[in-house]
Amino acid sequence: MREQMDKLQQMKDAAQLSIERHKDDLYSLSRDIWSRPELAGEETHAHDRLVSFFSQDKTWTVESHFKMHTAFRASWGPVGGRAGGSVLNVGFLCEYDALPGIGHACGHNLIAEVGAAAALGLKAALSENHTELPAPVKITVIGTPAEEAIGGKILLQKAGAFSDLHLIFMAHPAQQDISFQPCIALDEVSVKYHGKAAHASAYPWEGVNALDAAVLAYNNLSALRQQLKPEWRLHGIIKHGGVKPNIIPDFTELQFYLRTPFAKDLCVLKGKAEACFRAAAVATGCKVEITYPALEYHNILPNATLANLYENNGKALGIQFPEQPANFSGSTDFGNISFVVPGIHPFFYICTDAFNHTEEYTEAAGAEKAQLFTLRTAKALAMTAVDVVCCPDLLSQVREDFRLAKLQQEI
Repeated sequence: MREQMDKLQQMKDAAQLSIERHKDDLYSLSRDIWSRPELAGEETHAHDRLVSFFSQDKTWTVESHFKMHTAFRASWGPVGGRAGGSVLNVGFLCEYDALPGIGHACGHNLIAEVGAAAALGLKAALSENHTELPAPVKITVIGTPAEEAIGGKILLQKAGAFSDLHLIFMAHPAQQDISFQPCIALDEVSVKYHGKAAHASAYPWEGVNALDAAVLAYNNLSALRQQLKPEWRLHGIIKHGGVKPNIIPDFTELQFYLRTPFAKDLCVLKGKAEACFRAAAVATGCKVEITYPALEYHNILPNATLANLYENNGKALGIQFPEQPANFSGSTDFGNISFVVPGIHPFFYICTDAFNHTEEYTEAAGAEKAQLFTLRTAKALAMTAVDVVCCPDLLSQVREDFRLAKLQQEI
């Protein structure tokens, strides 16, 4: 047992040393992506930069434009284990899309860096000790674009990008280090009202006011919030409210986000919201068009074994985890993948108290002082992967956690 623990620590040390050796290249990668922010689905420079980063080492098999124009895949291995044994494919995910107007205010350049760094760390650990592995191990890095607007991971999932993976790791910058944070499910609804234009002063009785419908719908939803569960969220805007004050608007459009802690509850909230939208149409005589233009984001499925391993490895590196992490009501397309493959999506501090999606956070995401925390997170992810690939019992626990969590949250 002692010898096994020593070998495990030796592999974790190799992972840490590799990440340290590559820290300048990793910061250059992150900074380059940060300095040229690209919106969801348009991340051509980030894609090319990451493809080039992995292509420099010929031991990686790199596929550009993998199932999406700005997605990529880099693979290494398999190594170790018994000849003919089932391969354990460990995945690391990179995000790299930015936000309109404020760039990398969610720190996706750091997510790309963490994914790349953790993969390099695990590769080093396995390269030096692959004869000790109970099963052959393969490492796969997937660049997943368009998290902020399109749900790139969901599109990749539908295209089979994750079908051969057995574990998935990524980490997201935030205000503190958290091994597991229950991001909530999200759906987007677009509501269009069609009325009839008329002169608003000369003969308003000839018109059917689509703006009245939009305002009534907005107020209906505000009243509905009083009866919603505390963790449910419903928020939005009037995207189009008319063209001129003396013309009764014949068209208006609202955009709302609906969020619940569990994806299975979204249909309930959607039903309540749709009743509000349709009531406004009835009251004003407008026709209403209700569509769901985006892909539904699921909540993240918890995996206690992976979270505990990550927290233990993080503490060994000096990461401090709060006893009661703050509530977080954000959403991510990683949630959908967590229902398909066991995974972990911890959050990490980057030396700022600024909140995500602010100009202050954009600045922090590109700062050199964020590197200590970013690379420390990558090390903890790589070390967690080492634990699981080296211990079949832990892998079985991870899979059992995954099975039970899916049963409890069946959609």
